[in-house]
Amino acid sequence: MGERVSAGLMMYRVREVGLEVFLAHPGGPFSASKDEGYWSVPKGECKKGEPLLEAAEREFEEEVGIKPAGPYVSLGSILQKGGKTVHAWAFYGDIPVGWKHQSNTYLMEWPPKSGMKREFLEMDRSSFFDMKEARFKLKESQFELIERLLSLLKGTGEQRF
Repeated sequence: MGERVSAGLMMYRVREVGLEVFLAHPGGPFSASKDEGYWSVPKGECKKGEPLLEAAEREFEEEVGIKPAGPYVSLGSILQKGGKTVHAWAFYGDIPVGWKHQSNTYLMEWPPKSGMKREFLEMDRSSFFDMKEARFKLKESQFELIERLLSLLKGTGEQRF
């Protein structure tokens, strides 16, 4: 089995409360009642031969229904608990006026061993969170990406790239 690689984008904005990051919650029956430590940077697996940044842009649009627009700054990569390497980029952005969360779907046997296939949203909701909320919502292994974003912003003295 080959290396599992995903690519994702972290949209951020600056408000009165400070820095906010845009996160998505996984859909499906196993995630429905889970909240803290379950949200993620919109990301997904790369197609064979697909450039990482292109995969990140495609996945962001598929999972939340917003076409991302750079410029992007690399946040490097992290290794998640399950062994997947996630490459991520940050970009300054906001939710378009009138936006409603939209996500691609997947088929899964549900209930288990029923033989019935049901369709579920890959990501069932998404939202901006300030740093205090993000620390509770985001998967622990991905919080390093926020730390890297904070360091980059602090280092440049800018609020956006």
